Amino acid sequence: MYYKAASFADESKGRRFEEEKCNLRTDFQRDRDRILHSKAFRRLKHKTQVFISPGKDHFRTRLTHTLEVSQIARTMARALELNEDLIEAMSLGHDLGHTPFGHSGENVLNELNPKGFKHYEQSLRIVDFLASRGDRQGLNLTFEVRDGILNHSGENKAHTLEGAVLKYADRIAYINHDIDDATSAGIIEREDLPKDLVEILGDTNSRRIDTMIKSVVESSYHKDYITMEPEIEKATLKLREFMFDRVYLNKKVKSEEDKIEYLIKELFDYYSADIGRIPEENLKIYEDVEHTKEDIICDYIAGMTDTFAVKLYKSIFIPVGWSK
Repeated sequence: MYYKAASFADESKGRRFEEEKCNLRTDFQRDRDRILHSKAFRRLKHKTQVFISPGKDHFRTRLTHTLEVSQIARTMARALELNEDLIEAMSLGHDLGHTPFGHSGENVLNELNPKGFKHYEQSLRIVDFLASRGDRQGLNLTFEVRDGILNHSGENKAHTLEGAVLKYADRIAYINHDIDDATSAGIIEREDLPKDLVEILGDTNSRRIDTMIKSVVESSYHKDYITMEPEIEKATLKLREFMFDRVYLNKKVKSEEDKIEYLIKELFDYYSADIGRIPEENLKIYEDVEHTKEDIICDYIAGMTDTFAVKLYKSIFIPVGWSK
């Protein structure tokens, strides 16, 4: 049973382009499936979360982060009697717009494009325009899913309770799972976590996640807004600040950033000199749509995986020995 303020698929604000309804799945289920089956979703498995091209198998990628966000979001949605199908679709699509090399790549494209570049805006651009479904461009998702994708980050505010839950789920996932990866990488030790925050939130990842999820559920149950208990939210934000100070901005973690910036700028300049170097199958979708050259180049580079970007750079700029 859904809470009265939940989002109902049959009350959706609809799609950008009207479609015939499915007699088996709701519109939100169809949106989830369209995202799950997209190439953009599959590419997330080779995109950086925090650690670039890690040598170990168990570090998170953007794909595993996405799945973890989806699981946390669905747990909260079920407990709050909100729409699980809607929140799963939002969760699976929220990071589709991330560039190769994570936020490092995003920062470079943000400098190179006069319009700027934000991954959440690019995620919406992918589902609206860049991803294809058969011979049709764009996934034509519902307003509610598109809104959740666009507004999952920063100061943006979603128009649904499910979208508000997603923002918390994303934060809960990346803070705790990045702690796990950072300790595995030897960047921090578990003992380094501030003791006052550990006492409030828990001394393991699973306990902290449990504390944060329960705080959202208990503070938001059957209300028309989503929040955390003040003490838990304050501790969560302080733990996030700790992660920025000790991990995200750590010199060792950022040691490859100059190379990333150089690689992406070189690729950007290469295609700026002759946009015809971008494959024809990528260029043809812009034929009847107004876009700047920088938009097209950013779309192409942002869609690359870490591995493809490195391989492409080598093929363009690194000489290969001659053979008969």
